[in-house]
Amino acid sequence: MTLLVDVRHRLGDFRLDAGFASDGGVTALFGRSGSGKTSLIRAIAGLIRPDEGRIVLDGDVLVDTSRDIFVPKHRRRFGYVFQEARLFPHFTVRGNLAYGRWFAPRDAVSDSQDRVIELLGIGHLLDRRPANLSGGERQRVAIGRALLSAPRLLLMDEPLAALDEERKAEILPYLERLRDETKVPIVYVSHAVHEVARLADRVVLMRDGRVVATGRVSDVLSAPAMNSGMDRREMGSVLSGVTASFDPPHRLATVQLQSNVLHVPNSDVAEGAPVRVHIPARDVMLAIERPSGLSALNILDGRIETIVEDSDGMVTVRVDCGGDVVHARITGLSVERLDLQPGKPVFAVIKTVALDPR
Repeated sequence: MTLLVDVRHRLGDFRLDAGFASDGGVTALFGRSGSGKTSLIRAIAGLIRPDEGRIVLDGDVLVDTSRDIFVPKHRRRFGYVFQEARLFPHFTVRGNLAYGRWFAPRDAVSDSQDRVIELLGIGHLLDRRPANLSGGERQRVAIGRALLSAPRLLLMDEPLAALDEERKAEILPYLERLRDETKVPIVYVSHAVHEVARLADRVVLMRDGRVVATGRVSDVLSAPAMNSGMDRREMGSVLSGVTASFDPPHRLATVQLQSNVLHVPNSDVAEGAPVRVHIPARDVMLAIERPSGLSALNILDGRIETIVEDSDGMVTVRVDCGGDVVHARITGLSVERLDLQPGKPVFAVIKTVALDPR
């Protein structure tokens, strides 16, 4: 699958001028609220007719304003999952799924209903109505309805934004199965770095209606451009590695990175499995001497690459630990007291690490 997007559109005082290319898997449109993510995915879906631009999927031209081409949304054969499930309240789960099936072309090859039900774990919900489902269950049904329409492309616009943390934790494993076990390419909109780090293969970072960076998840989410493209509270590093071993009594996984080893609370990933680790910048401390007597399990030695001051008095320090880049968000006072500067050796003390299977 190859998706090419290049659109320009004005919405009041806001101007969208963005483009990207995707070759399948999960492509995340990522950035702060108001950065243009939803406007861009709506243009892909055909819910917005852009002022200028071109959208092409596998050679099929969907939009080309220079040639006055605009394929209507119902002919694009895209599935769309909104923030809210938007299920039909008078239908059971079975009825909502059947509605999605009704839109599948006769000659289209799609997953069987039984397969989708098993994939999303909704078999026990078939006779319930939406009012009797949790938020996470409703979203899983909405995803199933979209899949049963045999979409060429699945568009997901912040599908977890309306859920609490418990419901998000419930649905994320199903989204991972959707990514890993189906061949449907996905464009996934989110402003939550943990979702993107866990689900996406490629990231398109947006700010003020424009694309400021694109590339692999580990590259974009750890790049300096992230400083201005996201909520600073969510800043951090995404590193790729392999699960080397487990410590069953303590339920710890040992992850081999490029040059370092991390010990992470997790016992659900097989040895040898590729993983990503997300290290929030707010959970990294810096020391100029190797500390001892700490509860933190992970202390990496490295060298400061850059120091960036924020407007709120905080500072983001980028540390190269033998090729594994870690960000620390600390106070300006700490920078002064430790006399931190680019090139200085430091130790990164990592308090928490999130492990995501791939």
